[in-house]
Amino acid sequence: MTGFSGSPKLIKGGIVLVDPVSGAVKRLIALQYNADTLTRTLQAQSATGEGGNRSEPLRLKGPPVETIRFEAEFDATDQLEFPDRNPNAVSAGVGPQLAALETIVYPSSESLQANRVLAAIGTLEIAPLETPLALFVWSKRRVVPVRITDFSITEEAFDVALNPIRAKVSLTLRVLSVDDLGFDHKGGNIYMAYQKSKEALAKLDTGATLNTFGIGAIP
Repeated sequence: MTGFSGSPKLIKGGIVLVDPVSGAVKRLIALQYNADTLTRTLQAQSATGEGGNRSEPLRLKGPPVETIRFEAEFDATDQLEFPDRNPNAVSAGVGPQLAALETIVYPSSESLQANRVLAAIGTLEIAPLETPLALFVWSKRRVVPVRITDFSITEEAFDVALNPIRAKVSLTLRVLSVDDLGFDHKGGNIYMAYQKSKEALAKLDTGATLNTFGIGAIP
């Protein structure tokens, strides 16, 4: 037997945290189950805007503001059937997976303590704490820098120690473009690769002819 099952390898979506300068991977957070639905909203950045120059209605001042929404599910039920193989599920349920996502939007405790020390010695200006750059990964075509703007958790079942064993997480992500990060930022480079991938994908569309619309020419 060769061991070949014939089934395609399941690719998971998730979030990768990288150093914003070097791009070194700091943490990988894979979704336990891929979301069934992704909702994406694109808001075009017209150069005219509200009250802008109406003589240039076709100009765009930058990439659209893109928002991604999805719901992720976590369930430790299957792992609890094999406690010897899954000690973390026994001791904490799905708490580790939830905490991995939650702490994306927290500054590290070390950074908070360091700023406390700076404030105590009279530092006049303390820079806002910088977090790792979050990349939303949904296939090799969609690797895009994001900021989590909305995060809600619904814990649906608990073990005897009140650890959550089943939960749903709703996430809203704001795509960070070169307008947000700049072209020289590591995230800006990743965004440009994302947009170029989308442009290449658009070229695969076979398109249509004017006859498709029942017209022979543009008036």
